[in-house]
Order: sequence, then structure tokens, then C-alpha cells
Amino acid sequence: MTLLSAAGVRISFNTPRGTLRAVDGVDLELGASETVALVGESGCGKSTLAKGIVGLEPLASGTLTFQGKALDYRRERFRISRQLQMVFQDPDASLNPRLTLNQALTEPLRIHGIVPRSDEEAKVCDLLQRVGIDPVLRNRYPHELSGGQKQRVCIARALAVEPKLLILDEAVSALDVSVRAQILNLLSDLKQDLGLAYLFITHDLGVVRQFADRVYVMYLGQMVEVAEVEALFQRPEHPYTQALLASVPRLEVGSFRRERVLLGDVPSPLNPPRGCRFHTRCPKVFEKCQEAPPVVALEKRVVRCWLHAGEAGEPASNPD
Repeated sequence: MTLLSAAGVRISFNTPRGTLRAVDGVDLELGASETVALVGESGCGKSTLAKGIVGLEPLASGTLTFQGKALDYRRERFRISRQLQMVFQDPDASLNPRLTLNQALTEPLRIHGIVPRSDEEAKVCDLLQRVGIDPVLRNRYPHELSGGQKQRVCIARALAVEPKLLILDEAVSALDVSVRAQILNLLSDLKQDLGLAYLFITHDLGVVRQFADRVYVMYLGQMVEVAEVEALFQRPEHPYTQALLASVPRLEVGSFRRERVLLGDVPSPLNPPRGCRFHTRCPKVFEKCQEAPPVVALEKRVVRCWLHAGEAGEPASNPD
């Protein structure tokens, strides 16, 4: 069952230099209890899309639906916020330094009337235990915790309203490697126990292979490839995806591998290239790339690229 669907989503910002199209015609689907990863270089629009989904950025156009019903934040923000929650990259910026853990977790319980006031303390203790924090710490302030503990508190706060979808925006990238692994294991356990779905935004492709079911690859505001995780890693089809995967460090005993790297900088979204947006950096560019490429349906994936036009049937109408 489709839980979240985005169709033709555009998010723009007016600047003194013109209109910046941070998200430009994105389609995305996420099923119940599914983990979808959204990957791409910094500035490609991943976080902006996430903020649009949770209502922190207005859409210029396009539609968002959740469980088949259109998301209307102007009228139903309170109801929607119980279904979709977001965990941000920096827990220090997410937690109020003047609130104890108990106060931070009690606040959403009261706002949404999750439990009677007499049961709030027990609920807070349960939330802390669920994310691996000893409830005896509930009267501490954020500065008295480690970075991993603070991110666990942010996850507990998101879980307090019993959502169906968590959007994780680089939620483990600021943590040490060992702590990152612990948080990922925690998220996997929570998904199994609570039936959660995740939209996992990251630039760490190693984490993606471990954690995701499907992957959306984003470049300069557009999706360029969508595939099941193993299909993507075993045989990436878009030149940008190939370059991203080639940049992942590998250990190969007794051999030296010369990896393909991306050349040049990402063009400005204020003035994106004509046609395929990746053609200014693509090692396989040819004349047709000056025109906007179709989105082509291949086996187990779709890809936005002229190299695959005419393969495996007619071009798809959208990247889902």
C-alpha cells in the first residue's frame, strides 16, 4: 500500500538573482513499512523536498498525498503532524536547551492528548527505554548528554505522537561511526516493532545499502534514477549514479582501482543547464543531451537519461 506520494512537486525561492528552483518536478512514492533512501550531492534539493513534505516549505506546484488523502497543511496541520514526523541532522539545534528530557517528551504528549496527565511520566519512561536511554536520566538537560544520546531523544520525541512515517534528514551523519551504527540498529528495531516507514535522506551510500529498500537518486532538483537497493548497487544505469557509487571507498587486496570521479562543480540551480542537467559533468555526454531526457522504465528501475531511450519499452511518464 502506498503511504506517501509526491507528484510533480516544485519548491522555489525568490532571490535577488532570480528564481531558485530547489525542487523541480519531483515524483516519489513510499509504501507502508518501507525504507526509501534519497541520495545526492549537497545542494541537490533533498532536504528542501523533505521540508516540503512535512509542511515546513510551501510547494510552488504539485501534490502530496498520505494514505490516499491530499495533505493540506493550511487546514489540517495538527492532524497531519501526528502521522509524519521529522528527525533533523543536528540534535543540538533540535532540542530546547532549557527543557529537561522529561519536559521535551511531555510537550508533544500534552499537545496531542496522547495519554492522560497521570500517565505522562510512565509514557516518557517507556519512550526513553524504547530508544535505549535509562529513564533515570529524564531530568537531565541536553548539554548533559552525548551526541548519540541527544539524537536518541529526538527520535523518542518523534515517536511520542505515534507516527506512521519518520523522515530522517541526515540523522546519523553528525555522529561517530560506532554511534552511527547503534542508531541505525535502533531504527531497524523500531521499524520492525512499530511498523514504521522511513524516508532516509543521506549522502552516505554505505548506509543506504545497509538500511534502505529502494533508492531515489537526485541531481540538481530532479530525480535521475529510482531502483531497488541491490539492483542500484549491482548495476547503476545513470552516469551520475555510476559516478556516485564509484566514489565510495573500497578495499581490494592486491589491486589498485582507478575510480571515476565527478569533474567540475554542480551548476547553479538559478541557471540549470539546458536539456539533461548532468550533461556538463557527464563522461558519456553526446549531442542529444542538449534536450530534456525522457524517464525510461527499465527492469527494476526507471532512469532519466538519453542513453536508455528506446530500451525496454516506451519512456515512462514519471520516475516512479
